[in-house]
Amino acid sequence: MNKPVPAQSFAVLLQRFFTEHLQQHRAVSPRTIVAYRDTFRLLLAFAEKALGREPQHFLLTDLNAKFILAFLDYLETERKNSPRSRNARLAAVRSFLKYAAHHDLSALDCIQHALAVPMKRFDRPLPEFLSREEIQAILDAPDTHTWCGQRDRALLTTLYNTGARVSEVLRLTARDLILEGTPAVHIHGKGRKQRSVPLWRSTASLLRSWKRRLNTSGAHDCLFPNRRGTGMTRSNVAQRLSLAVARAARDHPRLKTRTLSPHSIRHATALHLLQSGVDITVIALWLGHENLSTTHMYIEADLSMKERALQRLQPVGAKSTRYRPPDQLMQFLATL
Repeated sequence: MNKPVPAQSFAVLLQRFFTEHLQQHRAVSPRTIVAYRDTFRLLLAFAEKALGREPQHFLLTDLNAKFILAFLDYLETERKNSPRSRNARLAAVRSFLKYAAHHDLSALDCIQHALAVPMKRFDRPLPEFLSREEIQAILDAPDTHTWCGQRDRALLTTLYNTGARVSEVLRLTARDLILEGTPAVHIHGKGRKQRSVPLWRSTASLLRSWKRRLNTSGAHDCLFPNRRGTGMTRSNVAQRLSLAVARAARDHPRLKTRTLSPHSIRHATALHLLQSGVDITVIALWLGHENLSTTHMYIEADLSMKERALQRLQPVGAKSTRYRPPDQLMQFLATL
């Protein structure tokens, strides 16, 4: 059993939270470590201004519900964080408080009140989806006669085929590809979860060609490097996608009015799989969704689009064709 840490040793407790709990016991990803670290850097900097207390002298009891609410308000009003970012910061603080509750029983009452601070609810608007024609135009836009163009087409096609997050695709190496037999790619997803996604023959052919060109240009650790041979960043991918969209917009003017990101391709993959009759549980596995409720968003989007399309087909002035129950049925339901 761990020896309780004195309440005044918040600095020691926080260090143990990162070095022992997160890194050793839970073995979380480096990205999670960075996200949690940034949260506490912001929190301690805010505490220094709000309480006039240096980080080394911050107490666990200072991390009470009132202080946390003030910190969250600061994130939204002064730093202009979205509710989603605000909730991510709160999740990091909650994780620390749950750890602290096992090591400092004297602060348990304060911790319980702090853990009661709720996540902020926010609207989740359905994203606009790319049609198959628009996606194909974007994939065909890069000039494959150039090194960058061939890489971009292979990169964007892989994003669409796998529905992977951009961070997952940027971590791919040549060893993650299986191009013989049944083509597939091994993706290292969030939470250290791995999944295998099948590749279309056209994607496999494109990746074979890109892999040959990549091998002749020097050794690379990543499948999609930049010109310097190092890994691309999210901003690099977003920039290359913008160039492809600009070219594709010549034949599809609607693309000029869209704000697209690499994640838009992931959304398109999910919806197109759904429209092709793929079961939602398979789509969840394909995308690496831990919770099936996340995948249900695409069902809602698909049904709403079908309804809008049906309304467009109705003649002007026609009455709605929605089913309306007879009065007797309505009376029956009213008596329940």
